[in-house]
Amino acid sequence: MELEKFSYDNKIVKYFTIASIIFGVVGMLGGLTAAIQLFYPVFNFDLQYTTFGRIRPLHTNAIIFAFVGNAMFAGVYYSMQRLLKARMFNDTLSWIHFWGWQLIILAAAITLPLGYTTSKEYAELEWPIDIAITLIWVVFGINMIGTIIKRRERHMYVAIWFYIATFVTVAVLHVVNSFEMPVSLFKSYSWYAGVQDALVQWWYGHNAVAFFLTTPFLGIMYYYLPKAANRPVYSYKLSIIHFWSLIFIYIWAGPHHLLYTSLPDWAQSLGTVFSIMLIAPSWGGMLNGLLTLRGAWDRVREDPVLKFMVVAVTAYGMATFEGPMLSLKNVSAIAHYTDWIVAHVHIGGLGWNGFIIFSIFYWLIPKMWKTKLHSIPLANTHFWLGTLGIIFYALPMYVAGITQSLMWKEFDSEGFLAYGNFLETVVQIIPLYALRAVGGGLYLIGVFLMIYNLIKTAKSGQFQAEEADEALALEKKEITGGHWHNVLERKPVIFTVLTTVAIVIGGVIEMVPTFLIKSNVPTISSVKPYTPLELQGRDIYIREGCNNCHSQMIRPFRSETERYGEYSKAGEFVYDHPFLWGSKRTGPDLAREGVGKLKKSDTWHFNHMLEPAAVSEGSIMPNYPWLFDQKIDKSSTGAKINALRAVGVPYEEGYEERASKELEAQAAGIVKNLRGDGIEISQDMEIIALISYLQRLGTDIQGDKK
Repeated sequence: MELEKFSYDNKIVKYFTIASIIFGVVGMLGGLTAAIQLFYPVFNFDLQYTTFGRIRPLHTNAIIFAFVGNAMFAGVYYSMQRLLKARMFNDTLSWIHFWGWQLIILAAAITLPLGYTTSKEYAELEWPIDIAITLIWVVFGINMIGTIIKRRERHMYVAIWFYIATFVTVAVLHVVNSFEMPVSLFKSYSWYAGVQDALVQWWYGHNAVAFFLTTPFLGIMYYYLPKAANRPVYSYKLSIIHFWSLIFIYIWAGPHHLLYTSLPDWAQSLGTVFSIMLIAPSWGGMLNGLLTLRGAWDRVREDPVLKFMVVAVTAYGMATFEGPMLSLKNVSAIAHYTDWIVAHVHIGGLGWNGFIIFSIFYWLIPKMWKTKLHSIPLANTHFWLGTLGIIFYALPMYVAGITQSLMWKEFDSEGFLAYGNFLETVVQIIPLYALRAVGGGLYLIGVFLMIYNLIKTAKSGQFQAEEADEALALEKKEITGGHWHNVLERKPVIFTVLTTVAIVIGGVIEMVPTFLIKSNVPTISSVKPYTPLELQGRDIYIREGCNNCHSQMIRPFRSETERYGEYSKAGEFVYDHPFLWGSKRTGPDLAREGVGKLKKSDTWHFNHMLEPAAVSEGSIMPNYPWLFDQKIDKSSTGAKINALRAVGVPYEEGYEERASKELEAQAAGIVKNLRGDGIEISQDMEIIALISYLQRLGTDIQGDKK
């Protein structure tokens, strides 16, 4: 047969690479800013759009979807064409994908600082952007599947398997977690409530890490590591075991983020069991990568590309061992809500994702510009700065996490909490937050060195937008026999269907009983929907990102019930759209803020939101002066009540018509209390609504509802 001539599209790879680098710098600067804010609150700038509660989700979205996402697409588009011996299915789809993704990132960069957020971790973007993500992801999928179908290479190499799993699973995760009831163009309420919302969110959240930050980069590892080392993959059979066991087991592990919460115990235990099982496939993949370097270790000392890859794969191994350990209940009891989790996440983010991306770029740019890397010593300097940055970031956070947990749980000789004031635990770790920022700064300096190195590399060569190749056309005939997986690799449609089945099973088994069996979420008769003023206050709480620092979930430990009050029940949250259990305690838990010994006066809350450090000396919480100048958006109250009624909150028909009067009456009561302490303020201000929400917390099951 005659060889067919064709060319690979390098231009799309170039654009995704440039976008990744630009947004990487933006995202890391955002992360560094957030790190500084936690030990130097002046960096919140007393501005509505630059507080930690708004910068932190901007940072996570920029890193995950802009830096890592664009790098993933660059790596996939380059490797897929060569593995399949085919140009991407459609150039127009490639560019729709590129520009669509950048517009989504731009929309996120605008809306998150403005306070338009769902508050759901890694899924904060509001419903119009969620729809755009779905459409662009489908474009990517069509382009990928179309390329696979028109391939000239009969067998799909292991990297392609991971790319298929990434496309299918991220699509399922995003769509299921993004069911929302719109209120307005940039406001919605989660379709799910309380326990069910938490389960769906962490089924998504854990597997977003799995299938956006892990599986595509495992596919990338399987392509670029052998290429850079000039060695074949260590074990084909291990690749098969790694792939199928990983995608099947991973999807079950989400509930380990919710240990000791109000999630049913059976779901927590299921998440723990499958999380422990994850060690096997994860370490199988790590060993497959590292053993591929057998016979090439001498080159690792000289080649910065291999240096970055070795540390990346090792960091992957560390993170995927630590994750299952954190899913053990006795370890989670210590680590959850502390900075230990922040350290764990960044071993994966900085070490695994960051370093493998740097290695790809150092390998790709010279290839596409047909030249040599400008400076190997400069790349090695970047490597050591990045490595030191990770160490200076992670070690202080591990120490901070253990310190927090020990102080939270310590009792004195008389049986009282040794550190009853939560602020004592915050002040203790502030120097560690400063060290963390030093680590982030070192890491970012290394990135700037890389940018300089890559620009100089590109200038020394000439970019090859179209790279010519030739291969035999794929014969249109059925070939049988051979290893069972070889047969499967020749059938991309069946392969994709089986992948979908593998990832759906776990999610269905975990979620269906939680939604359909009422005993999993027993109701509490005293729990009522929020009043109109409390609802507005809750939305302000969400807008300001308060759940980034405060949890609303008291676990059944004596140290927590002594500090906060009665442990949290599943039935408390049946009207919470979305749930606000939180995942980090930079400040104290607020689940019982309105009752018992934690209850504070309206005046205390007023002054605390105006200037926290004046009320609580040493506080690192930002000031919120705009809450005292901005008016409650009363015009939205009716639409919010209608939307919540549509998702099951039992507001009676027509309630929205008298909601404004109820709002004003409750606001007048708070203003009266403030006036009694010499504070004059209009009842229309947002601070009044926020106070009403904070005073509501915990009252439903305490018989103390106002």
